[in-house]
Amino acid sequence: MKSNKPLILVTNDDGVTAPGIRHLIKIMKEFGEVVVVAPDSPQSGMGHAITVSNNLYCDKISTTGSDVLEYSCSGTPVDCVKIATQSILKRKPDLCVSGINHGSNSSINVIYSGTMSAAVEAGTVGIPAVGFSLLDYAMDANFEPTTKYVKQIVDYMLHNELAKDTVLNVNFPKLTSKDIKGIKVCRQAKARWEENYDKRQNPQGRDYYWLTGEFINEDAGEDTDEWALKQGYVSVVPVQFDLTAHQQIEDLKDLNFEH
Repeated sequence: MKSNKPLILVTNDDGVTAPGIRHLIKIMKEFGEVVVVAPDSPQSGMGHAITVSNNLYCDKISTTGSDVLEYSCSGTPVDCVKIATQSILKRKPDLCVSGINHGSNSSINVIYSGTMSAAVEAGTVGIPAVGFSLLDYAMDANFEPTTKYVKQIVDYMLHNELAKDTVLNVNFPKLTSKDIKGIKVCRQAKARWEENYDKRQNPQGRDYYWLTGEFINEDAGEDTDEWALKQGYVSVVPVQFDLTAHQQIEDLKDLNFEH
């Protein structure tokens, strides 16, 4: 592999042929050498799942109109990053980009997101990483308005270091290019899903459950990703994967015990 250009690993959770990743690949080709390792089928909502009890397949593919090295993986988005960095790539990527996801990964959605989990996995081994998502679930979504901002963010990441153990979560509002107001760096909104399992019955008479739910934003702050998106901005949230609640360590000191 060439070493005079940045090596960029591209992945996603919607599958290697999804329009979002195809758009992202096209943009990344302007920045460096691109290698794609992405799921062979949709893996939305897989979070940080990995394949441990099934065979994992990763096949080189040829996509119409593509001139980059691409692999289709039978596993999860995190599997894709793991196998790319450990078995496929000859050197450590300079950047990992995940997406562009069909649908939101703002607020609490970040913990369920396969898109963001791929970025986080890259971050755990010291690769600068970012997950991109568009607030449009349609497979024929228009990704063109994201182009300017993807370029701006990727250019920044290739020339500036993020804080240690941090990746970026970027969400785009579903707006035309002229209606997007710009970028807001913000915090993750405090929100949750109020879920319900709709009990149904299949033609054979066996009960099954279909997950439904309502997104509840409990955060009125004007510095959150949800606020930024509703106001027409691209939201950028720095995400850390150290889950320690550091503020609680001192409060729990009475639990310390030694024989």
